[in-house]
Amino acid sequence: MASCSTFNLSPSSKPTKPTKPLPHYFLKPLIHEPETETRTRIQTPYPKLIITGPSKLSGHVPISGSKNSALPILAATLCCSGTSKIHNVPNLFDTRTMASVLASLGAKVEVFNNEMLVNTDGVDSVEPNSDEICKIRGGFFVIGPLVARFREAVVALPGGCNIGTRPVDLYIRGLQALGAVVELRDGKVQAYAANGRGLVGGSFQLDYASVGATETLMMAACMADGTTVLSNVAREPEVVDLARFLNDSGACVEGAGSNQLVIKGKPLLHGSECVIAADRIEAGTFMLAAAITRSCISISPVIPSQMSCLIQKLSAAGCKIRQYSHDTLEVSAVSRYGGENLQSFEVKTGPYPGFPTDLQPQIMALLTTCNGLSPVEESVFDKRMGHVSELLKLGAKIQVCASTALVFGKDNGSVLSGSSLVANDIRGGMSLVLAGLAAEGTTDISGVAHIDRGYENLDMKLHSLGADVKRLMPLAS
Repeated sequence: MASCSTFNLSPSSKPTKPTKPLPHYFLKPLIHEPETETRTRIQTPYPKLIITGPSKLSGHVPISGSKNSALPILAATLCCSGTSKIHNVPNLFDTRTMASVLASLGAKVEVFNNEMLVNTDGVDSVEPNSDEICKIRGGFFVIGPLVARFREAVVALPGGCNIGTRPVDLYIRGLQALGAVVELRDGKVQAYAANGRGLVGGSFQLDYASVGATETLMMAACMADGTTVLSNVAREPEVVDLARFLNDSGACVEGAGSNQLVIKGKPLLHGSECVIAADRIEAGTFMLAAAITRSCISISPVIPSQMSCLIQKLSAAGCKIRQYSHDTLEVSAVSRYGGENLQSFEVKTGPYPGFPTDLQPQIMALLTTCNGLSPVEESVFDKRMGHVSELLKLGAKIQVCASTALVFGKDNGSVLSGSSLVANDIRGGMSLVLAGLAAEGTTDISGVAHIDRGYENLDMKLHSLGADVKRLMPLAS
């Protein structure tokens, strides 16, 4: 992650105008994109991925910028006067939607390939477009910067993947601890500074280490009057990335990466320039792609220390993982390294540095091809087993009880063969892609717009590694 430097500085003012429609250049057809996943499921079967397996992969795959870092950093530009320049932003539905959210507030957003310029001096509304907010979970992040800088916000409840309970009560109680009055009216959260002047420093302990709540409250506190102490916060690398951006914009955030943040509020932040770090979840997904296809590939850029949990699991299973440079890994599961007989292992998800929940569906697909029985416990989200019913259609043998699954390996009845599948969320959908790469025959996956929310140019990257993957688009009417 490159360090950030001052880019611009200009005063801010409180917006007074109501929310306005999106500029025409953000109003793109959404035929290939998901609507709100917690409220409206994708009905069209297109686009589809057609995968013919089993595949053998080889070569090198570049890892895109992290969506989970980009979204809060884009929201954080609302804390900053002037222009912020964000590099390596992945071109995904979620990042485009966040740009639309910022534009609906009056910010000027310019996009050049994977670079975004955001100027917030024209912000003239504290109510972002509700339709855009409802499409992604990350859209709700803007409530923190809006209340911090403009003393009020009206934000619709968020959308996102339907993977379980993700309430916003931590956000609300955290903002209240910083001196905000927060009310829920007509499906929108309305917040304003109780003293009429702005937020004030305070102390708040999160009930659990929510990444989104940690990031939102960090942004709010960095402009509050006084010092804020946030306890039991998330330690994820994406939280560290956000703190670095805020500090380079003039904030004072200490303790990022630990379970406590100490934030000294500043009255004014300025735009800065930063590079979005590589996506550790995409990197882990391609490591699992090498393992499930018993192949050898290299990936970069990666931060190996962020991948330690997955590296340990794959190494114990029998994969060979080598670090060729500070940001390049080679993952091999070919037969000379015992790849044909990868062994089962146990998985329990947890907050960082534990095993990431966003890799649980994908690793479950791998475990169906290993020898032995593998218990998989999901401890972060309460509805993250939706992919199991689709894996069963391929011939996987998996038993589920509440948030725990028992995966039977290939020597215990799991034999993957092509089938017609439906992706219902980002990571669950990606597990079907991995299983399709290993399955005998043809697998077609609909609902691909869900997968596209988390993986930039997925089919192109897989094709470059030698996979037989085709994307079917709807016929023009």
